[in-house]
Amino acid sequence: MSMEPPILGADGNGVPGGETVKNTTTQDFMRDVVEASRERPVLVDFWAPWCGPCKQLTPVLEKAVRASKGAVALVKMNIDEHPEIPGQMGVQSIPAVFAFKDGRPVDGFMGALPESQINAFIARLVGETVGTAADVETATAALEAGDVNTAAQIFGQIMQDEPENMEALAGLAKCYVKTGDLERAAQTLALALPDKADDAAIAAAQSALDLARKSNEAGDIDELRAKAAQAPDDPQAQFDLALALNAAGDREGATDALLSVVAKNRSWNDDAARKQLLQFFEVWGPADPATTSGRQRLSSLLFA
Repeated sequence: MSMEPPILGADGNGVPGGETVKNTTTQDFMRDVVEASRERPVLVDFWAPWCGPCKQLTPVLEKAVRASKGAVALVKMNIDEHPEIPGQMGVQSIPAVFAFKDGRPVDGFMGALPESQINAFIARLVGETVGTAADVETATAALEAGDVNTAAQIFGQIMQDEPENMEALAGLAKCYVKTGDLERAAQTLALALPDKADDAAIAAAQSALDLARKSNEAGDIDELRAKAAQAPDDPQAQFDLALALNAAGDREGATDALLSVVAKNRSWNDDAARKQLLQFFEVWGPADPATTSGRQRLSSLLFA
């Protein structure tokens, strides 16, 4: 079975210290991994052609390593062709990834992890990149994907390195909101610097907290559905149902309920339904499909 040719870095010419991504053999392992890790961290991806999860993981690893712009390298070893090294390292199942630094293994994981966790793993490995805008983006992506633990770890590390990073503080607060720990979310937001209280990230996190509190007070969703069905023209019934639906993750249903109030009685309770919709959009984020669709439908009602 022939080996795949080495894959060079994103620029096609490799990076200082060798290729960003390459294959290795038993004979070259010392040079490609152990010795190379004295210059920069090296991830070793133990894989096999018959391994389905390996086929999912390897492209994600390659993407993350190339995105590090030379801060870390990836070396792939086919365990069918080269069983000696994985055997010595106790690899019993694949995919298995080991991180080498300063000539020795320092960390690792098994299984096909999602991209957000791989990015977080690399961020922890290289250390010096933690606290950058890229790490905030990685943590935010993890949170949006539902990987709250990874997001919280990255945001927390950024806060240790940069206590004044309001994006990280706001992100950590959102993690607590996501898990339902509203008290810790409020405590986290209270750490915001006085002159940063109006920061956009802090304001968005505060909106998420406020919305979570409203949703918790909304009541039983089945009872609210029944009440809203019996009184379709009652704006308060529709409003309460919208909060409960949002708490249950039904963003489209929540939008429908509030839009029905806007369509029938926009001025109700000082334009409360429209204002609540705007808060939904802020918390959901501008790229969320429910936000995009909801804004379009709201605009059609207001400017028809």
